Amino acid sequence: MTTVLTPQDVAHLVQRVGLPDLMRRLVSYLEADYLRWPEFDKTPRVAAHSADGVIELMPIADASSYSFKYVNGHPKNHRFGLPTVMAFGVLADVSTGTPTLLSELTLTTAMRTAATSVMVAKRLTRPNSRVMALIGNGAQSEFQALAFHHLLGIRELRLYDIDPAATAKLVGHLQGTPGLTLTVCASTAEAVKGADIVTTVTADKTNATILTPDMIEPGMHINGVGGDCPGKTELHPGVLQQARVVVEYEPQSRIEGDVQQMPADFPVTEFWRVLAGQAAGRETDAQVTVFDSVGFALEDFSALRLLRDVSLQLGLGAPLNLIPQMADPKDLFGQLRLSGHRQAA
Repeated sequence: MTTVLTPQDVAHLVQRVGLPDLMRRLVSYLEADYLRWPEFDKTPRVAAHSADGVIELMPIADASSYSFKYVNGHPKNHRFGLPTVMAFGVLADVSTGTPTLLSELTLTTAMRTAATSVMVAKRLTRPNSRVMALIGNGAQSEFQALAFHHLLGIRELRLYDIDPAATAKLVGHLQGTPGLTLTVCASTAEAVKGADIVTTVTADKTNATILTPDMIEPGMHINGVGGDCPGKTELHPGVLQQARVVVEYEPQSRIEGDVQQMPADFPVTEFWRVLAGQAAGRETDAQVTVFDSVGFALEDFSALRLLRDVSLQLGLGAPLNLIPQMADPKDLFGQLRLSGHRQAA
């Protein structure tokens, strides 16, 4: 039997565990899996692009578990009352191929993206970083803001979005958060001035230039989240040229990340090597660092493992008879009769 987790189940899970504690646990799961990097069968995600967006499949497996995520990215969806990103995922047993968990991943993707941002920032930011600019205040912004506040000690958020309503929405959700100051800014340049960390999480599917070299200050860490498919960028090439750039999975990042703008020999470092101590993270206080985040299947694998474990502890989820239960596994046709169907005369 397959366990199903709906968005309501995940919301209940977050309420019972608490978002900060769930994020901490998710970072731990992510770190454990990234440290096992060589054990995974990895591939760049498979994407079907259209004029309005993209639909992607993100598979990955180790020796015992397989997972995939179905996810879209359609920036115009808000016009139809739909999320820009919608997702679900499956966790399966490698030894039999049985799908053990079918879960929503729309909410969970936002949480795992924020947890991944913090996991990497722990190795790339300067000690005692307290001010973050958040450029793009849409669907994922609150998750990024709260993850950096609770897990990395950010005390001031400097906010900018081309849509003032998006910023107002974010302020409405976060206003009153203990220890967190919100500063609404009139431009990207104003928001990033004096920031220790700059998070860009914009949605438009264009070669945008959100950050330019003149905005960058020594020691900044840039958490580039929004550039995540071919033809979609946020950072001017000059920003990358002056920075130490860390990516998730280089073959995928070269296609989808901000580094798609750069020559094939432009140097990047995969994060797992930093985590494992095989490569440096931040080398000096004055160094500019960039996490060119595109989202990788391993992060969904970690998130699905956490959802499975916590939902089991809390008794959440429902069984789904997704796969036929057969007394004789060779008699598939017999399932039609058991289901009440009859052959046409």
